[in-house]
Amino acid sequence: MSLRLSTVILPIYRWAEGRKVWEGAEDLGFHAAYTYDHLSWRSFRDRTWFGAIPTLTAAAGVTDRMRLGTLVTSPNFRHPVPLAKELMTLDDISGGRVTLGVGAGGTGFDATTLGQQPWTPKERADRFADFVELLDRLLSQGDITFNGRFYSAVEARNIPGCVQTPRLPFAIAATGPRGMQLAAKYGQAWVTTGDPALYEAGTPQESLDAVRGQVERISASLRDAARDPDDVPKVFLTGFTPDRAAPFESVDAFVDFAGRHAEAGITEIVIHWPIPDTPEFAYDQATFERIATEAPRQLTS
Repeated sequence: MSLRLSTVILPIYRWAEGRKVWEGAEDLGFHAAYTYDHLSWRSFRDRTWFGAIPTLTAAAGVTDRMRLGTLVTSPNFRHPVPLAKELMTLDDISGGRVTLGVGAGGTGFDATTLGQQPWTPKERADRFADFVELLDRLLSQGDITFNGRFYSAVEARNIPGCVQTPRLPFAIAATGPRGMQLAAKYGQAWVTTGDPALYEAGTPQESLDAVRGQVERISASLRDAARDPDDVPKVFLTGFTPDRAAPFESVDAFVDFAGRHAEAGITEIVIHWPIPDTPEFAYDQATFERIATEAPRQLTS
């Protein structure tokens, strides 16, 4: 499986500007463009932040070729029944170009905005399993009743269903054993950001080794589920490793970074669209565009 290059565009733009960004992503030739599905996020909490599904719907109307998706949606503030209806509609509008990135969620703003206490890691894992199973059934069956531990549906109908069959693909973010088992059962792709424990004090080599170990574990989970690991893309969302912005300082630096991760088993690398004046993603726009257009050729040569 050849290495694909995708981008993630945070939902921070009024559409008059955002439209140009999404069109620009397609013009640069990215395989996919994703967006975060949060109510707010880190340093953007008091800044402009729009909803993921409406943003992707608008993006579907101004693009034709690249895939679109969330990276990632979580149970923190979502219920599978209305979410499935929105995703089915988005898949139709996009002509079958949607991937649902989905994860267990964390302890950030989304975890408490609806008034609940943050869930424990075990409860997040339990809810995630319920959430994914119900979403799978809602998006692949026209009429279902489901009584889960945390989520239920009574005669929920999703007609006519997704353009993609039997449903739109799930890219499941997971690093622990339970999540990887879930990804092996329901996922059409697997997502990682690396090992978050290494972000502050680890080294780039330690981070790369951790990603390689994660790829080995998800591959083992896939084999246990009687699936061929080579058939399931391994997606790496960059920006959360000890390298910080170093891979984006030049095309050569990125090719080296991406090549080492490809050797570790990653098949799709996702890079953030630059956002000036932010601590996270203040990459040089011109260098970013050169990476988008030049790096894929070097990585496949």
